[in-house]
Amino acid sequence: MKKLLAILLALAMVFSLAACGEKKEEKKEEETKVVAPAGFEGLEDLIEAAQKEGELVVYGSCEEEYLSAACAHFEELFGIKVSYQRLSTGEVQAKIEEEKGNPSADVFFGGTTDPYNVLASEGWLDPYDAVHASHITKDAFKHKDNMWFGIYTGILGFMVNTDELSRLGLEAPKDFPDLLKPEYQGLIWLSNYNTAGTAKLVINTMIQKYGHDEGIQYLVDLDKNIEVYTKSGSGPSKNVGTGECVIGIGFLHDGITQILDNGYKNISLIIPSSGTTCEIGATAVFKGAKHPKAAKLWIEYALSPDCVNLAQENGSYQFLVLDNATQPQAAYDFGLDPNNVIDYDFEDATANIKTYVEEVMTALANSGANTGDESRFQVK
Repeated sequence: MKKLLAILLALAMVFSLAACGEKKEEKKEEETKVVAPAGFEGLEDLIEAAQKEGELVVYGSCEEEYLSAACAHFEELFGIKVSYQRLSTGEVQAKIEEEKGNPSADVFFGGTTDPYNVLASEGWLDPYDAVHASHITKDAFKHKDNMWFGIYTGILGFMVNTDELSRLGLEAPKDFPDLLKPEYQGLIWLSNYNTAGTAKLVINTMIQKYGHDEGIQYLVDLDKNIEVYTKSGSGPSKNVGTGECVIGIGFLHDGITQILDNGYKNISLIIPSSGTTCEIGATAVFKGAKHPKAAKLWIEYALSPDCVNLAQENGSYQFLVLDNATQPQAAYDFGLDPNNVIDYDFEDATANIKTYVEEVMTALANSGANTGDESRFQVK
């Protein structure tokens, strides 16, 4: 009987210790359970999986100050190491096409959607059904198959140095045809059609406004007045305040940055009177991303106020396309209206922009332009 009691007591101790161990294990699991930051509730599993991957690589085509702030805040929120490189959208497109499904980055952030659409049509972007996409205000602001998601929109127009125009005795251009006036020779800057998404949007805009042949001829005629084609779309805006560029063609929010953040009060913004187009700045996951969970978490982050509200705090004044974001009052103060733009044919742009760029560059060369002159057609 004593032996039986001893055995039963020993078994009871074993079960007690086991139960205690299970409770400690349960408590440990509860203690290490992921807690989502505010606004990311329900994404705990994705956050945990992304944290296990531990890092993320971003190619960004928005301005570097905003890109840097967005990446730093993502790292702070989720504890995931982020490295980034600022490239023009054309450069990103070329790199991803060359890498053919083995990309050196995980996500694309910022920049016009024409290159995004080309990459999507070629199969180099991965679809993702983002939870936070429910905050996108219009269907036009995202890819129909969830290959990319819009985060902001910006208006194409002119930025002029009023001091220089006054010194030269010239009036500011009011519309696209005005840019062809001979008195503007050597005063206009645009971005490079081969490297900048902004310049690709200009090509599509001219073709959609005037027709294929007339649009390309317009760009050939415009070339006679252009001093420099910068690598990046924001390049012209950065040289207007100094007077090196008297008339810059680009997105008007870049002009606001130069006025408000860099103190150039001699810049005036002009919305073309016959109508203009707008960009949709986007974000997407690259097919074959090395950190797919972290990439998807980035998309959720990019579609949240935590990310997009950083823009105006870091010199980027685009209109935001999310219903829970805070719009930049500065853009309204300068008279910009995101709804006052012409319809843009994204399907035609996607299907034909590569051909259009080749046709424009060939037409420029045939007209006598030295398209291989990298001091004028900048690639660095």
